[in-house]
Amino acid sequence: MRAAFGQFKEFTDEYLRFCKEYGAEEILFNTPNIPGIDGQWELKDLVKLRLTVEHHGLKLAALENVPTHFYDHIMLNGPKKNIQIEKMIYTIRNIARAGIPIFGYNWMPSHVWRGKHAIIRGGAVATAFNYNEAKKMPFTHEREYTEKEMWNYLEEWIKIITPIAEEEGIRLGIHPCDPPVEKLGGIPQLLRSFDSYKRLIEIYPSDSNAIEFCQGTFAEMANENIYEMIRYFGERNKILYVHFRNVSDTVPNFKEEFVNTGYVDMYKAMKIYKEVGFNSFFIDDHVPKTFNDTQWGHRGRAFANGYIQGLIEAVQKENTSQ
Repeated sequence: MRAAFGQFKEFTDEYLRFCKEYGAEEILFNTPNIPGIDGQWELKDLVKLRLTVEHHGLKLAALENVPTHFYDHIMLNGPKKNIQIEKMIYTIRNIARAGIPIFGYNWMPSHVWRGKHAIIRGGAVATAFNYNEAKKMPFTHEREYTEKEMWNYLEEWIKIITPIAEEEGIRLGIHPCDPPVEKLGGIPQLLRSFDSYKRLIEIYPSDSNAIEFCQGTFAEMANENIYEMIRYFGERNKILYVHFRNVSDTVPNFKEEFVNTGYVDMYKAMKIYKEVGFNSFFIDDHVPKTFNDTQWGHRGRAFANGYIQGLIEAVQKENTSQ
């Protein structure tokens, strides 16, 4: 188990030096700022990205997300679906051939939803969600979609892309729908429960059909046990990497928290990852906006990542001393 930095798009010297100075050996880019010509990523740009990271003594452990317009018609069965499928296959092959072993993405045509901000510890500002308010919002894609049709579109995609991923030696994982409620803007939030993820991994059983385990979103799921979900998917080697963040409560209403102030016992969670043999990385995710911080959140991320590193060291030393 190890800590990595994530959730940034720019691969500048400043960002990469920051990651190295604060103890990371690996990083993750979320929708990196590389050319997306004609809805696809080219091999040369992905190789350049990896080499830039390695020049700073770091490993590019994963990429997370492509621009939504690369595959929105795949998610919603739009008229450009078949073209997008071919371009996504091309892009995922290129990610693998560039030497990047993991690609995480989401199945949220309407993106992550949040409402008014909340004030938390010391006056820090965090995102929050209220389902009653969200229900008042109009359709995001012209009409209302059904659960059945959205599952059909997802299952078709998984059956197409997983054999390609196996062939290329890359692991793919899908982020849970955030927030994990029934529907937003007329779009079913398919991946919103323990059972929905059990269904996902059974569509095409494979090491290449796995989970981008956003612990924060799993913790937002109503009537679920976060510790049971970590254990279940961890024991089956389905957790590619972890967004290690905390929240105040489950849906329908919650606010995000500092990593050590939400309702989840993060030490208990970390112990379970250790017990199930998890051998990948944790990243800081959404962090509260602290006083005089940057837009990216250098201060908030340094705190979150240091906390992650401390927990990893604690559970590892605890196991070796027993």
